[in-house]
Amino acid sequence: MSREEGRTPKVFVSHASEDRARFVLGFATKLLENGIDAWLDKWEMHPGDSLVDKIFEVGIGGAEAVLIVLSQNSIEKPWVREELNASVVERIKRGTKIIPIVLDDCAVPIALQSTIYVRIADPAHYDAELSSIVSSIYEHSEKPPLGSPPTYVQTPLERISGLKRIDSLLLKLAGEKAIEDCQRKMLTPEILSQATTLGVSRHDFYESLAVLGDKGYFELQRSSAQEPSEPELRSLTRGGVAKFSITMYGFEEYAKAYIPGYGSITRGVLLQIANYNKSDDVSIAEALHQPLMVVDHILDLLDARGLILLVRAFGPVQQFLNPSPEIRRLLESSDEEI
Repeated sequence: MSREEGRTPKVFVSHASEDRARFVLGFATKLLENGIDAWLDKWEMHPGDSLVDKIFEVGIGGAEAVLIVLSQNSIEKPWVREELNASVVERIKRGTKIIPIVLDDCAVPIALQSTIYVRIADPAHYDAELSSIVSSIYEHSEKPPLGSPPTYVQTPLERISGLKRIDSLLLKLAGEKAIEDCQRKMLTPEILSQATTLGVSRHDFYESLAVLGDKGYFELQRSSAQEPSEPELRSLTRGGVAKFSITMYGFEEYAKAYIPGYGSITRGVLLQIANYNKSDDVSIAEALHQPLMVVDHILDLLDARGLILLVRAFGPVQQFLNPSPEIRRLLESSDEEI
């Protein structure tokens, strides 16, 4: 049960009188020194008090935790067993914490065998055990606080089927870089730098790069002179990757997932060819107000299907010939994919 902030926790110390001098008095005193109001019969019981009312109603009934000192002296004591039974009832009724403290090599009662207990080997020296008990009473944990997840995990991202989130992220970064530079090839350190600013580790980056290469999204250009220094990264990438290219398939998957209205853009390119007799990438990109890389990619797809014949030129303008009549059929189809 949770304890209200700033309120002194009250605990009941169940024990045999034979253990009072050798352990219980000193132990209860240490609890008081740690801000814990320890209920001990020696301190709380006075002539004329009712044993039942004072122990079971005030002591156990008002405690947030019951500390049961188990020893060769206490395990056979009927009174200690009654206090244990009452504690179990209180745990069921209102969540009272029960903390068994084992002093001797004695059997733990069946009712407590599923409860984590504290074993004190030396009743004269138990600082570490005391600290553990105090932390339990205050419900304090040494577990470090939960931090924020990496930025890339918090960033809204359309997941691509068959890829993990980090793979989709790298594909998105590569697609954006291809559009920015208007080419498929890119330097690995540039994408790594972007990924690390989003909280991606070097290890995870190179692992994802290798996976995307194996799946055909990227074409990796390995160079032993550019291998990552970490042995595990060399193993993952099977060689350094100084550069890589986003493949036609990779860019198509990127475009379908991350370019808004990509199907309409594709249809727009087909219209420019069929209706306006455009025959180069620059004029089509200008007419559609779209990045040149996106238009070039769509033209590459048409060329791969034999619907146009690209003229590979070294200049900035990419031209094509012989548009197929099938382009009009594509326009008449409801399917905007090439």
